[in-house]
Amino acid sequence: MLLDGERWREFFDSFEREAWRFEAQPTYTMPREQGSVARFLRGEGKPADHNARWHERVRRYVGSGRNVGRVRIVRRPLTDYQRYQFAWGIPGNIRAGEDIRVLDVTEDDHGLPLNGRDWWMFDETRLVHLNFRPDGAQINRETYSGDLAPYRTWKQVALQHAVPFEEYVKGLDL
Repeated sequence: MLLDGERWREFFDSFEREAWRFEAQPTYTMPREQGSVARFLRGEGKPADHNARWHERVRRYVGSGRNVGRVRIVRRPLTDYQRYQFAWGIPGNIRAGEDIRVLDVTEDDHGLPLNGRDWWMFDETRLVHLNFRPDGAQINRETYSGDLAPYRTWKQVALQHAVPFEEYVKGLDL
């Protein structure tokens, strides 16, 4: 089933314990972010309300006892988008309560499925594929009804090899 708009929001919000993302695109070309990415690349300051709606949602989830986390997959050198994400996006997400870790697969992919697809896993019982074009534009979101065992394993592998975001960015020039 494809999930868009309010249907996606309702599906996402219905998790009971944990929403966890495998985030592997080197670049995301989401229309609502393009202005912010351009400002970052020009060296302008980050707006005070940058990503405020997501931060509020994360605070609500965490405040209700639920967890939100992800492992961000990267290869060196970081793309401009990843530098933007690391400087402007992720720190605020962490302050809001999201657990974000980074897994650098430059030298070892750890057997993870780096096939151009991200996914969200909810309560380790429901999964949504995020499908992208090669340029990072999202095509759609679709529920997955197959065997979740490989995804649970990939999640464990990613978490086992990832490091906390703050540790990964020490010494990086963003």
